[in-house]
Amino acid sequence: MRVEIEKPGGGIRPLGIPTVTDRIAQMVVKLLIEPELERHFHPHSYGYRPGKSAHQALLIAKKRCNKRVWVLDMDIKGFFEEINHELLMRAVRLHVKESWQLMYIKRWLTAPVQHENGRIEVKRKGTPQGGVISPLLANLYLHYVFDFWVEKNWKGIEFERYADDIICHCSSERGAGRLLTLLNNRFNECGLQLHPTKTKISYCKGGRNKGDHEDVSFDFLGYTFRPRWIKTRQGYQGLLFIAAVSQKSAKRIRQEINRWPWKYWRQKELTDIRKYCQSRLRGWLTYYGLFGKSIIRNVLFHFDKRLSRWAKAKYKQLKTLMQAARRINRSRRMNPDWFPHWSCV
Repeated sequence: MRVEIEKPGGGIRPLGIPTVTDRIAQMVVKLLIEPELERHFHPHSYGYRPGKSAHQALLIAKKRCNKRVWVLDMDIKGFFEEINHELLMRAVRLHVKESWQLMYIKRWLTAPVQHENGRIEVKRKGTPQGGVISPLLANLYLHYVFDFWVEKNWKGIEFERYADDIICHCSSERGAGRLLTLLNNRFNECGLQLHPTKTKISYCKGGRNKGDHEDVSFDFLGYTFRPRWIKTRQGYQGLLFIAAVSQKSAKRIRQEINRWPWKYWRQKELTDIRKYCQSRLRGWLTYYGLFGKSIIRNVLFHFDKRLSRWAKAKYKQLKTLMQAARRINRSRRMNPDWFPHWSCV
């Protein structure tokens, strides 16, 4: 079943939802072949792998930005929809020897997809997002298209890859440009295309002088790495190249908070709102608080503003938004553990 959802940055992401029996079968095959594939995967591939996380990739990226000031930030255009079946199955056969497993993987790749309007589409390329085994197959494809190949052809390369989100650290702008040309050709040979506007070379260094460099920031896994004005506890003030929640991620968080059932909650108490919101707020604070914790707290302050509007609508004695905000601030001081970001202020 094909379902389309909106991407956070705009556009549509097609999801292929398998039947229940296919989901079970895919899980069985995944559990059988994953240990063998894991033996070969690159240590700096982090997406959808046991024992690997986005935070690990972000920490390594931050460390390497301090050593090499040029970053090649790559975006693969429509990656999951463009995977070449023949090349993928060639990679699968290197590691999977059971004929029944190979047969099922091939069937899942080429299975027709039914759209919401009933139209049937025959698949000749791509692996459907939403399938249990799709992330593993996508990782295998990029292992040979990028990880294994780039290390073989570009000695000393340092990179982090989370699924199709890739950044490479380079010692010079010229080297980054040569690497981009090389990878453009490589991806084209394998049926993929680097996004012409989203793929870029960035200069990653703090300080006031950025020279003639147009791009001095890049986004990776929901964070923006860029120079920021910082005052440390030791009294140092200056521009440091650090990471914090990206504007796109912050906008998405605010939009989700706005979609919460605030009108319905006018008939409820603050404790009811807490039950609904606490895990979501904690998730955002935990993920985006790895770097720039004060910035994600400021983003979550949007929740407090909506909470003040809720209080004004619920309690008629509160005539102004300022009075409602004071009431919420009083609740925060008395119960700082009610919401995760309250105890961080």
